[in-house]
Amino acid sequence: MQHEPALVVHVIHHLSTGGLENGLVNLITALTGPRYRHAVVCVENFDDFRERLKPVGTDVIAMHRSQIGVWRLRRELYALFRKLRPAIVHSRNQSGLDALLPARAAGVRHTVHGEHGWDVNDLTGTARRPALLRRLHSPLVSRYVTVSKDLERYLVRRIGIAPSRITQIYNGVDTARFAPRTSVNAGRASLPAGFAPEGTVVIGTVGRIQAVKDQASLLHALASLRETTPAVAARVRLAIVGGGPLEDDLHRLSAALGVARQTWFSGARTDIPEMLRAFDVFSLPSLNEGISNTVLEAMATGLPVVATGVGGNVELVDDGHTGMLVPAADPHALAAALARYVGDSPLRAEHGARARAVATGRFGLASMVSGYQRVYDDLLAARPERRSPRLSGR
Repeated sequence: MQHEPALVVHVIHHLSTGGLENGLVNLITALTGPRYRHAVVCVENFDDFRERLKPVGTDVIAMHRSQIGVWRLRRELYALFRKLRPAIVHSRNQSGLDALLPARAAGVRHTVHGEHGWDVNDLTGTARRPALLRRLHSPLVSRYVTVSKDLERYLVRRIGIAPSRITQIYNGVDTARFAPRTSVNAGRASLPAGFAPEGTVVIGTVGRIQAVKDQASLLHALASLRETTPAVAARVRLAIVGGGPLEDDLHRLSAALGVARQTWFSGARTDIPEMLRAFDVFSLPSLNEGISNTVLEAMATGLPVVATGVGGNVELVDDGHTGMLVPAADPHALAAALARYVGDSPLRAEHGARARAVATGRFGLASMVSGYQRVYDDLLAARPERRSPRLSGR
């Protein structure tokens, strides 16, 4: 007898443009079929990013926790899980913990909890309250997934989770969509006219403009180059792609540092593959990271990467071979690494080619998808699937 696809309900904070959310969309798209179907529950809300799930018919439900409060959220999640009867509830990060008790109370036999990065208020993982919340919820979790070995170590050492309960799965990148440019001129088409004339080197970054991403260090690094090696600095153009709460602050800082004419702020963009092909070097100066999708996308695009040696960055960037790692919040070290690439075109090409090879060989989408499918398959192997009703999004 053939059973209908098992329902996996994914619980996330907010469905909008972001690395975790992009990975979720890729996973659902690849794993929708005869074995699995999916629904997404947003602890808060969603925006137009949900349109990416329309082609696979995935329901998206917003709970609006900030409006209804955490206890009503839990009651409504319980009712929702009773109605949907999912085979698996897959929560992610701290806000997803609120779904675990309602899921178990509603009779869900299998839960997966994923750790995808660091909370902006707990970048080192040392805060007591988040750790306590994770310990209290740990008996409700069937299986943990972490996107980096660094986060796996956090669960083992700080939270006390047995290594046998954790599966580490790297994010995957679409190496067909993110691919090297065919020519310099073709790549530059996404930049403003006249911004990057022949002979200039475009250093770019992509990410939400908030404190943890520390784009300010890139502006300070460019200012440092203007003071120490003005000939090198004159060749640099800096592209900061993304929007966020600190965007106006960065505009003011670029003017105060005297680098505004060499810096372009794109605002929020959806054409990230084209933007990456406009760069010569990718830089991620963040204060901490889980596993950065933008680093993977830059590597797949064939760019050398200058990143801070924090979190999962050290698991992606092979220092001196596919890019360079520098200390966090150190604009002078960042400037020195960028200057090496600005002055050495063959080195950029060599490291970029190696980065592309690593991305295609180790971090492709297929590897990520197969990892999650094994986790789901292992949980459900011992029992037949239950039938689950469809629910239209609200």
